[in-house]
Amino acid sequence: MKRIYLIITALAALVSISGCRKLDVDVESQYVGGNFPETSSDYAALLGTMYSNLSSNYAINYWRMQELSTDEAIIPARDGNFDDGGQYRQCHYHTWTIDHPYVTGIWQWGFGGINNCNRLVSVLAGSKLDDASKTALTLEVRAMRALYYYFMMDTYGNVPLITTFPVDTLPSTQPRATVFAYIESELKAIASSLPSKSNNAATNLLQYGRPTKAMAFALLAKLYLNSVVYTGVDRYKDVVAMADSIQANTNYKLDPRFRDIFLPNNGPQINETIFAVPYDQQIPGNQFTRFGFYYYLVQAYGFNVGLSIAMSTTPEFYDRFNIPGDARTQTWLVGPQFYPDGAGGFTNQPVLYPDDGTQIVIYKPLILVPGKPMDIGNTRLSQASGVRSLKYYPDPAITQATRLNGNDVPVFRLADVLLMKAEAILRGAPATAVNGEVQTPLVLVNKLRTRAGAQQATSVDLQGILDERARELSWEGWRRQDLIRFGQFEKEYPLPNDNLSMNKDATRRIYPIPITEIRLNGNLRQNPGYPN
Repeated sequence: MKRIYLIITALAALVSISGCRKLDVDVESQYVGGNFPETSSDYAALLGTMYSNLSSNYAINYWRMQELSTDEAIIPARDGNFDDGGQYRQCHYHTWTIDHPYVTGIWQWGFGGINNCNRLVSVLAGSKLDDASKTALTLEVRAMRALYYYFMMDTYGNVPLITTFPVDTLPSTQPRATVFAYIESELKAIASSLPSKSNNAATNLLQYGRPTKAMAFALLAKLYLNSVVYTGVDRYKDVVAMADSIQANTNYKLDPRFRDIFLPNNGPQINETIFAVPYDQQIPGNQFTRFGFYYYLVQAYGFNVGLSIAMSTTPEFYDRFNIPGDARTQTWLVGPQFYPDGAGGFTNQPVLYPDDGTQIVIYKPLILVPGKPMDIGNTRLSQASGVRSLKYYPDPAITQATRLNGNDVPVFRLADVLLMKAEAILRGAPATAVNGEVQTPLVLVNKLRTRAGAQQATSVDLQGILDERARELSWEGWRRQDLIRFGQFEKEYPLPNDNLSMNKDATRRIYPIPITEIRLNGNLRQNPGYPN
């Protein structure tokens, strides 16, 4: 399924990736006559560096910046274990610093990706490829550069805008609205020339995990949905237009079973995936089972690997999964545990602790040890505390050496597009018809509920859309952005015996520019609310 991607990423070592650092150092090309890429295969391998970099951090550290800062995911300490210098509780309480490891690491990851894309554009411009191949590959790189810039602009707000390689002068910080305009102009310029998903499985395999028209439209929809946050100007009509452009390609459709979208064998056969980050045992970056499962359950799920006990969701977030019949509720582990049935459900056979034969029970509450900051202790009871996610279903091919999942992680999928359209209409955009169906917010929400087997909604408002996004898109990396857009990012979820409180300053809606970058580049300006 992922063979093409594996080949490309394995060859990606041809190019090293550098971040937006030490830009005063002279840059010399690493290519000489003996190793300059020549064939289409050479260039395919060269472009693989964009994707290997993306996969390296998207589902771990980037994901944690978007989720651990919300009610959707939490990593409490357990008698000092998993405290890791307080970095997880800093995310939970919005008390991250200008040298937080995620703040620094994701900046370097994102601008490393951008710098690499700029280099690839330069290399392609000087290549001897035929014009058609050169144009197609350059469009692919520009689309990926726009995606990286979107991640950086959404996460850090005001960032440098670099579009050339090498960089002659140290870049300066640009206003968020300027970066927004650049991303929009790039996507609008290239969208119509990108490939489209078809009904040809072989073609879709080659395009899987790479930019398409629908990927550009989905990224524009995200840009427009959050435009009030980014620029102060609403673009809700444009959200609807982008959603309709995606739906115009009838090869995108909701898959019959919600569970299938996230299984270890997911891939180009998933009908609603618009853009995903492929993972496998040879592609590091997906560790949801390692950190989000419960290790006493591993044998019941068909593997035997040592796991962490760290990550769960908050009780308040789980309480949103309260709709009768909703299959999405079964993506969480809570209460008495039973063996899986192999079809996304559970049997009646209880899973027992190996030492005393009692049934394993996972408890919803997270009760802190008095006097210990965000620490729930490390007894067996506390180890079983916290609702675990089963969304990225455990991969039976997981090994002790790497503890990786092979589940691809969707970035954009049709369900998200439908919810974006529903929200934009509720915020004032006119409803439109697609394939003869007038798509009101209620119609769109009930499409997802029907697929999940959930009770139909009879009405929907904006809070209902936020809650539906929580149920549909949990642990997909959008919760921080959603809460900011709805004005709920500063809502606190206190834990019993909590001796810390959230920093509710609105400046925390964007992360700081890493202090290491400011010290290297005096043209960068720190975001408001953070020290230099």
